[in-house]
Amino acid sequence: MNWSKLPDLGAVALFTSAFAAVARQSQTPSSGLWLVGWVMIVFHIAALMFAALPGVPGLVATFLALATLAWAGVLFIWSSVPYRDQPSSMGMVAGLLVSSSLYIGLLVLAPGSAWTLTPVALLFGVLPLVITVYAMPQFNHPLRWVAVALYCGLSVFLIVFQNRPKAGHSVALNAVFFTIYLACCVHFWYAHRRATTGAFIVIAGFLSWASVFAAAPGVSSLFPSVGLENEVWNLPKYVVAMGMILLLLEDQIEHNKQLALHDELTGLPNRRLFQDRLVNALERARRSGSEAALLLVDLNYFKLVNDTEGHHVGDLLLKRIGEIFTGRVRRTDTVARTGGDEFSIILEEPTSLADAENVAHSLMQLLDRPIELEGHPLSIGASIGIAVFPGDGSNADSLRIAADRHMYAVKRTSRGQTFEGPSAARLSHAVPAAEVQAGH
Repeated sequence: MNWSKLPDLGAVALFTSAFAAVARQSQTPSSGLWLVGWVMIVFHIAALMFAALPGVPGLVATFLALATLAWAGVLFIWSSVPYRDQPSSMGMVAGLLVSSSLYIGLLVLAPGSAWTLTPVALLFGVLPLVITVYAMPQFNHPLRWVAVALYCGLSVFLIVFQNRPKAGHSVALNAVFFTIYLACCVHFWYAHRRATTGAFIVIAGFLSWASVFAAAPGVSSLFPSVGLENEVWNLPKYVVAMGMILLLLEDQIEHNKQLALHDELTGLPNRRLFQDRLVNALERARRSGSEAALLLVDLNYFKLVNDTEGHHVGDLLLKRIGEIFTGRVRRTDTVARTGGDEFSIILEEPTSLADAENVAHSLMQLLDRPIELEGHPLSIGASIGIAVFPGDGSNADSLRIAADRHMYAVKRTSRGQTFEGPSAARLSHAVPAAEVQAGH
């Protein structure tokens, strides 16, 4: 056995354990694939310890060591494919797994059968190309064509160099790993195009990992007197592992920030983020000498829906209303859920009282229409209070108080209106108490 691999095995096992502990908090499909990939790397190093055994055990260990390294790379690629739900994507991954396994198996277990290498080498390029062309009418993506170009280039390279005397097989094997881990670099770059430390480290690490398969043979052949330890060539593995852990931590921090500032049900800004945006909007309006409007929307019959249809339908209704409101205002405006059945809307410049009233009337019209949820048409209705900066308030608190006062005045006015009975079956026929009272 090659006991010199034991420190590498221990180090990678520790990194994998740390990665598993962090990944347990995220529970995403990508983190699960990353974890399986790192388990494959552990098996890869463990198998290398037995690769020096004589006879069949050594050959099997060598095959497993090389195959698991290839499988790990394929899993890393698969984790960063943005269209994994496409059936053709599974075919691409399966084709790469089969091609790499067959090719490595032939090189290790049957090195003398040179004539069988060519058809398997062709599989690297032909399978992805056929799958991509066949799937084009239903699905097409530039990243897939980049992958096809890489694998077709690998096929051509293997056919040209694999049967060269002396180092042909070694060059071919390194070319397979170089292409797989270069594809990892490309796919991670596409999936994580963000200016964060974790993304940079992972992308640079995969690029370094791919370069090892070209640099290590080149250094040993051109500079045989330079004896670099294997640990030098293993450094990119640790770089990638550290980068992936950082990526998971960055995603977790971003998720926690999202939860802290957004409503968990609708995904809209919550009261805390809304208050911050309102203060900033008023400050911008003050500097430019323009107006800004605040709309407070209270759903009239939401409690009735909750009591008669259940909280599940009530949650669906809140999500749908959030989508309706977001689709009605501009991207520069803010829609927030600031209470159980209360939504708040900030209209920034250019805006005016007339603009705010138009938005309010359009929202009332949208809410007067029955909203179909799980076979039930529900007319919810709303009371809307409008306050405009600076006439109704000079700061966020006074503006909100004014809008709140106008909204409750609407509610008091609407009590004189009627609707047809508090029954779930007749909610769709309710006369919504949707009135607007504006400031100024």
